[in-house]
Amino acid sequence: MNGYSLLEHTLQNILHSINPSEEDWSMRFQLIHELRAVVESIEILRGATVEPFGSFVSNLFTRWGDVDISIELPNGLHISAAGKKYKLSLLGDVLKALRAKGGCRKLQFITNARVPILKFQGNNNISCDISINNLSGQMKSKILYWINMIDGRFRDMVLLVKEWAKAHNINDSKTGTLNSYSLSLLVVFHLQTCVPAILPPLKEIYPGSMVDDLTGVRASAEKFIEETCAMNINRLMSNKSRVINRSSLSELFISFIAKFCNISSRASAQGISPFTGQWEDIVSNMRWLPKTYTIFVEDPFEQPLNSARGVSTKQLTRIEEAFRSTHFMLCSSNLNENEVISTLVKPHVSKFVARISGNQNNYSRNGLRPQLQGQRAIHPPLQAHHQRQAQRAIHPPLRAQHQPQAQRPINPPLQAHQLQDKRMNRNQNSTVQGPTQAIRVQTQTVWRPKSGV
Repeated sequence: MNGYSLLEHTLQNILHSINPSEEDWSMRFQLIHELRAVVESIEILRGATVEPFGSFVSNLFTRWGDVDISIELPNGLHISAAGKKYKLSLLGDVLKALRAKGGCRKLQFITNARVPILKFQGNNNISCDISINNLSGQMKSKILYWINMIDGRFRDMVLLVKEWAKAHNINDSKTGTLNSYSLSLLVVFHLQTCVPAILPPLKEIYPGSMVDDLTGVRASAEKFIEETCAMNINRLMSNKSRVINRSSLSELFISFIAKFCNISSRASAQGISPFTGQWEDIVSNMRWLPKTYTIFVEDPFEQPLNSARGVSTKQLTRIEEAFRSTHFMLCSSNLNENEVISTLVKPHVSKFVARISGNQNNYSRNGLRPQLQGQRAIHPPLQAHHQRQAQRAIHPPLRAQHQPQAQRPINPPLQAHQLQDKRMNRNQNSTVQGPTQAIRVQTQTVWRPKSGV
């Protein structure tokens, strides 16, 4: 077995080990359900909705992943706005309610962050971060989900890169290293700049700053963003003249590591822009001046925000060293499987990897084998065995043969209350009582934009 074959085999085993099971999904939906009950018990939050976002919604989480929750305040049909002081007050009320309920561990109220967060650990050791009115986070999560539907290797790469970063202790913004969102954007950037490109510049999916368009009537703003993304992604997928990148997962992973081996020195002069899909000279980019950061990874959906603004100079040196040492090991002529595993994942994950059979043909998870552009049509999150049961949760990608692209235009992930209600009422259509009114469980997607394919 040569180096690439060994690495490919190992990467597939890692993915199989970290991929969330049906039980992992169920436990997180149960946590969301319980949190809804807590919010409903708080008088000042009557009418608010509990809506998940982050890696859980974008399907970029592992079996150990946490859950991000936004408590959306009622404001009629319009997008709600609240000042930081008011958000802190409301999160304080949630903190009191969680303490009164019991069963929550490691409660932590982070008040000095740009976005105030209440953290806790619930049943089954699942961590949860709660914020107020984080609609922008929800929309970013949806778009990342759709990006995965362009090419399934994006999801695989994000999961692998995050596990690798954790193994090298460079995936923690609190310690001055990279947060998970910026790591996901680095993967986006890599797939934009490899040859031939796998992903387009994100300005071709949504031109402009998406967060700036989240104003006015919420349903209208969301629909405009969703339909714009749908139209552009379906146009991309139907372009038969696109050159297909057929790189294996191992080839993409090695080239990702190689691309950022000089990240520290390069970051002093250039920033990373997934929006334009290229390195940008900092001195000539008026969107980024006069802000100065150790490294600039532009948030393509909230320009010119820097998603890696918390990275320190000292830690950037460590980040570069992690890239360099990993690249040196992966390019070694005597590659050893145990050494590869210990380099790519933490010890508790390596125990799971060691139990996995080497027979790749037994893997059935969608995206486990590298899937090429053009093979994956944009679709709503569905599991193959759930298609026959519209009442069940609509969240992970299909696990079966994909239908022809022309039959399946892009659809947005269902809204948070629909995800929860479908999951908790999987055997029948029912009416679920929300904070102030009943929410009818729907068995169809909210909308279906016209497709040009």
